Order: sequence, then structure tokens, then C-alpha cells
Amino acid sequence: MSAAQASSRTTRSYGSGARILSAGIAATGLVTFAYFSLASHALSEVDYKGISLLWSVMFLIISIIYRPVEQLLSRTISSRRARGFEGGHPLRTAVTIQAAFAALFLVIALAGRERIEQELFDGSAALYWVLVVGVVAYAASYFARGWLAGHSRFGLYGGLVLLESCSRCLFALAVVIGVSSGQGAVALGIAAAPLVSLMVVPWALRGRDPAPPATPEGEGGPGAGLGSNTRFAAAVLAIMAAEQALLNGPVVAADVTSSNAALAGFVFNVLLITRAPLQLFQAIQTSLLPHLSGLAATESGADFARALRVTMLAIAGFAALVVIGLAAIGPWAMGVLFGGDFDYDRGGLVLVGIGMGFHLTAGTLNQAALARDRAGLAAAAWLGSAALFLGWLFVTPLDDQLLAVQIGYCATTAVLALSLWLIERSAPQAAPGRASPVS
Repeated sequence: MSAAQASSRTTRSYGSGARILSAGIAATGLVTFAYFSLASHALSEVDYKGISLLWSVMFLIISIIYRPVEQLLSRTISSRRARGFEGGHPLRTAVTIQAAFAALFLVIALAGRERIEQELFDGSAALYWVLVVGVVAYAASYFARGWLAGHSRFGLYGGLVLLESCSRCLFALAVVIGVSSGQGAVALGIAAAPLVSLMVVPWALRGRDPAPPATPEGEGGPGAGLGSNTRFAAAVLAIMAAEQALLNGPVVAADVTSSNAALAGFVFNVLLITRAPLQLFQAIQTSLLPHLSGLAATESGADFARALRVTMLAIAGFAALVVIGLAAIGPWAMGVLFGGDFDYDRGGLVLVGIGMGFHLTAGTLNQAALARDRAGLAAAAWLGSAALFLGWLFVTPLDDQLLAVQIGYCATTAVLALSLWLIERSAPQAAPGRASPVS
């Protein structure tokens, strides 16, 4: 097969994978939005704050400790497949890292049970146990996601996250229609969802992978081993921690610093404007990393740049539509969806919409940095931006804390996107990519 034919095939494969995964995760985003809308109507403002805080804390933890292995598996398996290393992929390092993080969390959570229950969840044992069970269960879910992405099994990946969100939403729906009641019943869906999602794993093990892109003659071997994988995972861990600081830091800060007991829930609602599209574009980013890793491994610089350009143009168009929608009906829509005695400022919602566009762009450029083995530079950009945002939240001269979040989020994501763009501009146009196997 010629290089042109190989390029065409891998581009079609990426486009098809992104479309399939986007459909699944688009539905997932809507169902997740429905879960919080139902919970908001079913619970009091204070009880809803507990659900939003539980979600924020849980996804802050699991994104930090589990996404590194998901990204590691996606990058290294796809790179090996692009080089022609088919068959079983060694998974020892990935399993070890994931199990170690899950065990570390469990030890810390059990040791600090009383403090977590009292200080974080206002004495709710139910929310505490949902946190513990949910975090441990997501270890297997994120491992499966990385394996599926690396093997280009995007349909099953989409099915996994859609099944997760649908099962979670049923718990909130049960409370709304009166089958069950209370905060604990709504929260239980958050712990059950990752366990239910693993039902797709038997299908994944039985099925066949799509054909990998053809490998040019003379391509090298798989590269280094444990040390390279550990450094990559550590850099991604830092990136995930910084991203969660952008998304969940404001919720925690509002809960800690404000005398308004419901403010954290309203901050969370506003940032759902970012969360839902991020979940949708996770589909593109999930398929983008293995695609870019394969192109980097085979030195396909022009195709690498084209994939980035097309993705960022799509993000720009999507963000423009969201901003127009927020300017037109944002305050009304937020009031209908979430209720409560709170007025959502139109200008602030528009700022969050603009910031969402920058955030999606930064996520795309981040995948390029990971594929080119520039994870350390990307981590520095994310950590610097997170520090800037959190510093602003705690020293802001604004009396309106929600407005401070909206302004800070928009400005910080703009700085982050610019930093990652400069990292990509400084990269060689045909980086060989030295992704290593997962040992």
C-alpha cells in the first residue's frame, strides 16, 4: 500500500471513529445534563448542593488518578498498532499504576472517613460511601476506556459511557416520579453507573479490532519501557489535576468561602455549560489521541497538522453557536432547567461559553502534545493556568463570586489555549514520536 493510500485510510478511520463516538457521547452529555436537571427539581437547594459537590469531588479525583492510564493505554497501544505490532499488548505497567492509585485512594478515604463525612458532606454517610465505591469502580471503567480507544473500538467506547450515564439518570428519575426518595437515592446512581457500564467489556473481548494504519517500511520498534511510561503518566496526572482545578475548583471554593449554602450548586450549574460540551468533544479528543499517535509514529506531519486544523475549526463553529444561544436565551434556559431563586446573568453566561471554546481548543492541542511526546511542556502550561485561576478566585476584588468565576474561567482558558498553541508551533513538523509499549 502506498503512503497516500495509507494516509487516506487512516484519515477515514479517524473520521468514522470520531463520528461514531460523537454520537454516543453527545447522547451521554444530554443524559448527564438531564440527571442534574432532574436532581435539581427533586431535591432542595441544600441537598442538591450535596449532589453537585459529590460529583465535583469524585470526578476531580478520578480524572486525576485514572485518566493518565486511559491516555497511556490509548497512546501506546495505537502507536504499537501503527508500527505493525499486532496481537496482545503488555499491560503490566498500566495495571500496576491503576491498582496503586485505587488502593491509595481507598486507604486515604477510609482513614479520613469522619472528617470527609462531617466537613465535606455535612455528616452524610450515604454520600461518603457513594464517593468511596464510585471512585474504586471507576478504576476498571477508565482502564476499559483506554484499551478500547487504543484498539479503535470507538462504538463500544461510546456505548460504555452512554450506558453509564443512562443508568445514573434512572436513579434521579425514580426520585422525581416517586418510586424512591431523598438525596441518597439520587446519589446512589453515581456509584452504580461505572459498574453497569462494564457490561460492554465481554463484547469488546469477543470482537475484532479495525485494521490499523499501514506502517511505512523501515519503521522502528516500540521504544522505551517502564521509565517512559511512568513519566508520561505523571505528566498526564498533572494535566488532569489542573483541568479539574478549572472545572471543580470554583465549586469547592464557593462552598468554602461563601456564607450562601446554595452558591456552590449555582456555580456548578453555570459550569455545566462547559461540562456538557467537554463531554461531547471528549469523543473527538478520545479518537484524536490514537490517531495523532499513529501519525507521529509514522512521521505523517501533513496529516497531523490537517487533523488538528479540522478539529479546531469544528470547535470554533460549535463554540460560536453556543455563545449565540447563551446570549439569546441563556438566563431563561438556566432558570427552566435548574429552577431555584437565582438569577443567571446573561453576560456572565456568555463569558463561560467563550471560555468553553478556549477550553475545547486547549484540550485538542493537549492531545497533539501528548502524541508528540511533549507531555511535560503541556503539563507545565496546565499547572500554570490552574494556579492563575485559583489565585484569582481567592484574591479577586469582586464581591460577586459567581462573576469572578466567569471572568476568571474565560481569561484563564484563553491563556491556556495560547500556551498550548505555542508548544505545538515549536514542535518539529514531522516528529517521529517515540511512544513506548505498555510494559
